[in-house]
Amino acid sequence: MAAIQTEGLTKRFGDEVVAVEDLDLTVHEGEVFGYLGPNGAGKSTTINVLLDYLRPTEGTARVLGHDAQDETQRIHERIGILPEGFDLYDRLTGRKHVQFAVDSKETDDDPAEILDRVGLSPEAADRKAGGYSTGMAQRLALGMALVGDPDLLILDEPSSGLDPNGARQMRQLVRDEASRGTTVFFSSHILGQVEAVCDRVGIMSEGRLVAEDTIEGLRESMGSGSTLELRVDRVPENLTLDGIEAVSDVTAGGDVIRVTVTDPTVKSQVINRVEEQGAVVTDISTQQASLEDLFAAYTTEEVTA
Repeated sequence: MAAIQTEGLTKRFGDEVVAVEDLDLTVHEGEVFGYLGPNGAGKSTTINVLLDYLRPTEGTARVLGHDAQDETQRIHERIGILPEGFDLYDRLTGRKHVQFAVDSKETDDDPAEILDRVGLSPEAADRKAGGYSTGMAQRLALGMALVGDPDLLILDEPSSGLDPNGARQMRQLVRDEASRGTTVFFSSHILGQVEAVCDRVGIMSEGRLVAEDTIEGLRESMGSGSTLELRVDRVPENLTLDGIEAVSDVTAGGDVIRVTVTDPTVKSQVINRVEEQGAVVTDISTQQASLEDLFAAYTTEEVTA
């Protein structure tokens, strides 16, 4: 059973604005799924439909096997939500925030154990949330989302506003929850965070899902391959790699030759050809296309048209 499944999901506002169009999306149980897109791409609208904060114009959405519009209560009993732009009560301590979530969900969770899981010390737990840093506030909000041991966590921009250390801690928290068997749906525009933590990603552009795969799968689909960087004693005067079909680009400067290949099995052919032309290869490194590169490629007019 998929944790999240949409078919033909469409949400229009009025006659002209299409926020989400014909969305077929599958998030598997137990995976960390990154949901990407620029502002206005339809990410938040999708989440709002999954949570039944908005009703779809067309299509269906199911969460943990339940209809998102007809079985809302059953869904909310099994999920945890860290919304973008969440609010805390400045005068309540961190411990009281978690206790409030425990009482609301009618669970027997120990607030101290939850707070420890998200890295808030007993001293911090007894401080008022109005004095928390951005990172502490994010951890507290995540702790509230973890109450009831949810089967699915929906995190909307969980790293927004965090410093590098806070972002690293958030990534570890996400991975820890995934290791416990929790499905994590991770909406973000911070591509480095997504690349570091997600099993698969979906990329939205102008309301449409333009890609859904592992990052390696996206690389293969785009033919972006990887860049082989060869450090040499000298660059051959008439360097040519003609005849090696998987080579898509060659640049050279100083003592470095960079070759983009769409098939990793041809790397040895490239090295041999360079050495046949009189160069001595002294060092070899490989760089793959980053998620940022792939995101840019998938959200350009040429790809989405």
